[in-house]
Order: sequence, then structure tokens, then C-alpha cells
Amino acid sequence: MAVEVRGNLEIEDRGSVLVARIDGGPLGLFGNDIAEQLDALVERADADPGVHAVVFTGTHPERFVSHAEVRWLQAGGAKVPSVGVKGASALARTAKGVNRAGGFQALLGRTPLWPAVQLERLHETFLKMNRSGVIFVAALNGSALGLGAEFTWANDLRVMADGDFVLGQPEVLLGIMPGGGGTQRLTRLIGMHQSLVAILEGKPFTPAQALANGAVDDVVPQEQVLARAIELAEHFGSRPKGSLAAIKRSVYLGGSMSLTDGLHVERAEFLTTALSEVGQRLMLDYMATTDALGELPLYSPGVFEEALEAGTVSAVGARNGRVRNEEGRVSR
Repeated sequence: MAVEVRGNLEIEDRGSVLVARIDGGPLGLFGNDIAEQLDALVERADADPGVHAVVFTGTHPERFVSHAEVRWLQAGGAKVPSVGVKGASALARTAKGVNRAGGFQALLGRTPLWPAVQLERLHETFLKMNRSGVIFVAALNGSALGLGAEFTWANDLRVMADGDFVLGQPEVLLGIMPGGGGTQRLTRLIGMHQSLVAILEGKPFTPAQALANGAVDDVVPQEQVLARAIELAEHFGSRPKGSLAAIKRSVYLGGSMSLTDGLHVERAEFLTTALSEVGQRLMLDYMATTDALGELPLYSPGVFEEALEAGTVSAVGARNGRVRNEEGRVSR
């Protein structure tokens, strides 16, 4: 009988960026141990103002995350009688309520409801990533299938190793379907038809295909994957954390609503950032710089490019000490 794999996240602190290495045992599997540690890491990163990004990579030499531990999925399913869509929907709603209440693991750990609660918790962890001001980057040092791919889609950015690796949702070949968000997040990444065909067939993407259809953001040699992911994490993480959170919530959550509802989400998030201490400070600084230069900072030579690199317009002015010269041009 197969022994359940005990997974682990190995966390390396690199200042504003945390590097989390996913150790799913010799087969690189994703089980409940990793799910629970992932939730704790997301909570930690979101709450720490000094953490701006988290990069995930795998410890397996050729796999990011192989897929979910099938024993975890099958054993959970075996506890629950076969049900139709309505029955499963009711089970999922009950699990959501139990998860919100919390503190029931000791009571539910051996009941049919517990697998649904675990799935609900995993979905909530991924949603926490989507709502967070932290930038999450998947550094795919190798292949990722099933839940490994779904975890990949839950990240904000994805860098994949070039080579004989694959990325996708093969669940249909096991008589099931994606359950960790694959039908929703992949569809939002690459479009409905491409996502539908890929999931119906169960055929994964090669690195070149994943890059071409927008499933990943970059493909580099395997030995460069982590460095490239950290580079992206530092770049995007240099923006104000509150703004990143508001933008992510507007895009991830508002983007799937009706236009009217999505615009309401955007307005609320905009007002939150505009009234924040950081937003007020940066806007006041921008106006003061405009008065001093007699020109809009973002239209001053070189400022836009350097602001993109620094993360804020204010950081560029502070670093370079720009002043207006006698010819009315910006000098350093």
C-alpha cells in the first residue's frame, strides 16, 4: 500500500523577496501538508510590510509540482457517496460555511465532509494570493500537471524552463476534471476556446506553446529560471503594496463580473488607494515636482523609464535630485 507523502515548503528569506522551494518528496507531489504550509506562507507575506514578493520553485530536478497526490484525492472521494451536481453543490456550500467557522478539523477529519473542506481551504488560499499586495511568481524549474498547473495559474507571473517539460491539465484522462481552479484561471489567462480544448483533451503545453498562448510570461534555460523569477519579483514588487493589492483585486475579481459590477469594484479600490497615506504622499510629491520643474514629471526626459525601474515617480526624484536648469530642461 502506498505511503502518504509528507510535503514541505523550504523558505529562504532574501529581504523583500521570499523564495519558497516546494518539496513534494521524490515524486514532487502536492498534498495537504503543502497546502497548509502554503496558506501560512501567504498569510505571513501579506501581513509583513517588508515582504513584497514570493517566488516558488520545486526541489525536484525536473518538476515544479508533478500534480496533486492522487492518494489524497482518491481517499477523500472514497469517503463520500456518489452524488449528482446538486448534491455536490450542497456539499461544497456546507464546506465553505464550515471553513469560515474554523476549528472543526478534529471533529470532521474522519467524516465525508472533510475532503470538501480541504478543497475549499485550498481555493481560499489561492484567492488570498489573488487579493494580496504581494507579487507571487512561479519559477517552473520543470513540469507541472493538474494541481501543479492550477497552482501555477494562481500566481501572478510565471517563468518556465525551456526543455522537455510540460504544463497542463490532464485530469480528464483519470476520469475526473480540474478541481483547483484550472477551468477558471486558465480560461482567464488564455481565453475560453483554447482552455476548453486543452482541458477536454488533457494534452499539456510545451514551454514554447505555453509562452505563445500566454500561459506563462517567459521561457528561459532551466539554470536561469529562479534568477529570472526573482528579477520579475523584485521589479513588480517595487510598486506600493497597497496599490498592487487593489489592482489585483480589481482584475482578478472584478474582471469576471459584469461591466457594471466590475466598474464598482474598480471605483471602490481606486478610492481606497487615493485616500491612503501612500497615495496622498506620492500625489502631493508629484504636484510639488511639477511646480518646481514647470513640467509634468512623467513627461520629463528619462523620468518615465526610471520610474518604471524604481517603482514610483517619487523614488526617481529622490534618487537623482532633479532640478530645473537655466534652459528649462531637467538635469541631474
